[in-house]
Amino acid sequence: MPTQPRNKKRIATFVYGISPLLLFLVPSVQSQQSFTLEQALSAPFPSDLRAAKGAPRVAWVLNEQGKRNIYVAEAPDFKPRRLTSYLEDDGQELSLLRFSADANSVVYTRGGGKNRTGQSPNPTSNPTGAEETVYQISWSGGAPQKIDAGHDAQISSKGICAYLRDGQIWLAKLEGKEKPEQVVVRGSNSQQRWSPDGGKLAFVSGRDDHSFIGVYDLTSKTVRFIAPTVDSDSDVEWSVDGKNIAFVRRPAVPRDQPQGYFIEPDRSHSWAVWVADTSNWNAKEIWHSGRERQDSFPRMAGDTGGGVIHWAADNRVVFASEQDGWQHLYSMSGDGGAAKLLTPGDCEVEQWSFSPDAKDILFNSNCGDVDRRHLWHATIDGKTFQQVTSGGAASGIEWSPIFLNNGNDFFYLASNASKPAQLFHSTLAADRPTFPVPAESLPQDFPAAKLVVPQQVIFKSLDGLDIHGQLFSPKKLNPGEKRPAILFFHGGPIRQMLLGWHYMYYYSNCYALNQYLASRGYLVLSVNYRSGIGYGRAFREAPGRAGRGASEYQDVVAAGKYLQSRADVNPSRIGLWGGSYGGYLTALGLARNSDLFAAGVDVHGVHDWPTDNWDGKNIPPELTKLAHESSPVAAVDTWKSPVLFMHGDDDRNVYFAQTVDLVARLRERNVHIEQLIFPDEIHDFLLHRTWLKAYHAASDFFDRTLASPVAH
Repeated sequence: MPTQPRNKKRIATFVYGISPLLLFLVPSVQSQQSFTLEQALSAPFPSDLRAAKGAPRVAWVLNEQGKRNIYVAEAPDFKPRRLTSYLEDDGQELSLLRFSADANSVVYTRGGGKNRTGQSPNPTSNPTGAEETVYQISWSGGAPQKIDAGHDAQISSKGICAYLRDGQIWLAKLEGKEKPEQVVVRGSNSQQRWSPDGGKLAFVSGRDDHSFIGVYDLTSKTVRFIAPTVDSDSDVEWSVDGKNIAFVRRPAVPRDQPQGYFIEPDRSHSWAVWVADTSNWNAKEIWHSGRERQDSFPRMAGDTGGGVIHWAADNRVVFASEQDGWQHLYSMSGDGGAAKLLTPGDCEVEQWSFSPDAKDILFNSNCGDVDRRHLWHATIDGKTFQQVTSGGAASGIEWSPIFLNNGNDFFYLASNASKPAQLFHSTLAADRPTFPVPAESLPQDFPAAKLVVPQQVIFKSLDGLDIHGQLFSPKKLNPGEKRPAILFFHGGPIRQMLLGWHYMYYYSNCYALNQYLASRGYLVLSVNYRSGIGYGRAFREAPGRAGRGASEYQDVVAAGKYLQSRADVNPSRIGLWGGSYGGYLTALGLARNSDLFAAGVDVHGVHDWPTDNWDGKNIPPELTKLAHESSPVAAVDTWKSPVLFMHGDDDRNVYFAQTVDLVARLRERNVHIEQLIFPDEIHDFLLHRTWLKAYHAASDFFDRTLASPVAH
């Protein structure tokens, strides 16, 4: 519930029903939508799919309406079995699954990382608190055994667990009762990687403005740093035989040069691949990027992909690059030389994994189907490049492929327009049979048959750029009827919405709400504005975006005008909603164009770029001024349309102060405001009941502000 208004003329109290100021807008008939929001959000969501190296076994996390558990399956029948027993919607995440070397236990992290004040997520406001913890559980089941507070466990071939706690590396034996030991290294340490023989641990030691690659020797209990410089080293990987280590090196930048994805002027970010010989620890550069912007470090590979570099078989290093304008995989000798393109095409390679012998790669991409994802197979020698899934007749979407230990069978996740993510099993054999793995089938009342199939829409932005979207139309439209419409903007912005249920939990939920709104009579257009992925680096890194001029706002206005041009849309009843970066664009639309947008739902949005991004950075006054002018707070004087703000006050991505500040400014201007604040919730809502409450509030708000005719 929101706070009580200081002036009832300025802000409406949100009472899960009707705002007094907007009572006249409520439809006179009761809702007749064909399914409920609870049904739309009822499907279990699988994630974190992992395969064992030493046995034909797989494990994954399944979120069943907030109850998160580990499920496992093994050959020959791969019948799913729930391994853990967390049976409450308690907001404690399960993630970072790892198999032990013998595949007889699974190590995982439960809970989330600490906020700026050192507190772990506790969305239920449990007085006993919450803690991010590493656990081990036997393959056969039983009670999980706590290893220690921490996260991101990496298991060696000798059964030693290396995990992170407060930026430090700790070691614990999976078998035995010895107390964990800290590897004491100054700085904030991460990306720990075991050598193949389990005798050494490489890691990245962050030192604020530079970073080193360190190697800890378990026998001598010593740490050495590889070729330390003033530059930033990261993405460390061992060769298959353990004789070499590869890593990424990015050059130092001047202290007064603006830094940060959303704020710095557009420039190239060069990088190089280095290799160290573990026999003498000498290191050399084997490849470096060009100087053009598209040669820059492939940030997308680290954010949403399978990692920047990998050491494959036959002394080959595989790395991601956008040097041709699209994210692709390249292969080169570990001794240096020319790099070979493995995944050609004007399309993005997004997620990838390697076969046990490190000779084959499975990856998903939008090659040939720009607004979906399908699976492809490539070999590190470049001789094979073939599609292995196509979505079938249901126009599906496939992602997260992993090889089984035999190097032929593989598992992946898939969805389509009507069915959310499910687990599948297939093979690289010529006939490629595909078998669904019914972990937890969809609930009996899940409304798959009642959902609409979103249609691809492509329209021109104000400056002529092609913008893709997905249009959700009500199933029944009377001839000549004009419906209210809603625009949806994703967050990130390194994201792409697809023509079906999304592969990320957050956006799978967004897809459910868009389907629900369509069932209530709205036309909904999900917009893939510039700054997102899927359409090449030039589109993602468009000039003047974010705090450098908000160039993507041209896409927002163009989307609104596209809806206005449609014969089935009421041009005076167009709303918009989005979360995070989508909240930023929602607020920007309401601030700059209340004449075009009649109402909006802003979920944890950015409202003033300098407030959230300038801490401790050397930003010249002219850039600060430009960033402020690119923000919604700079246009509050023209904001007239009603807005619903939703925000969790333990948000670790967008300062809660962003919403506090904007609400205060709008109150002074008599803008109609509603609030739904979630104490102790984070950015990606952890509780299933939070999602339901938030989405009910959004639907109710649009019903009252846009006067939706109900679906039949």
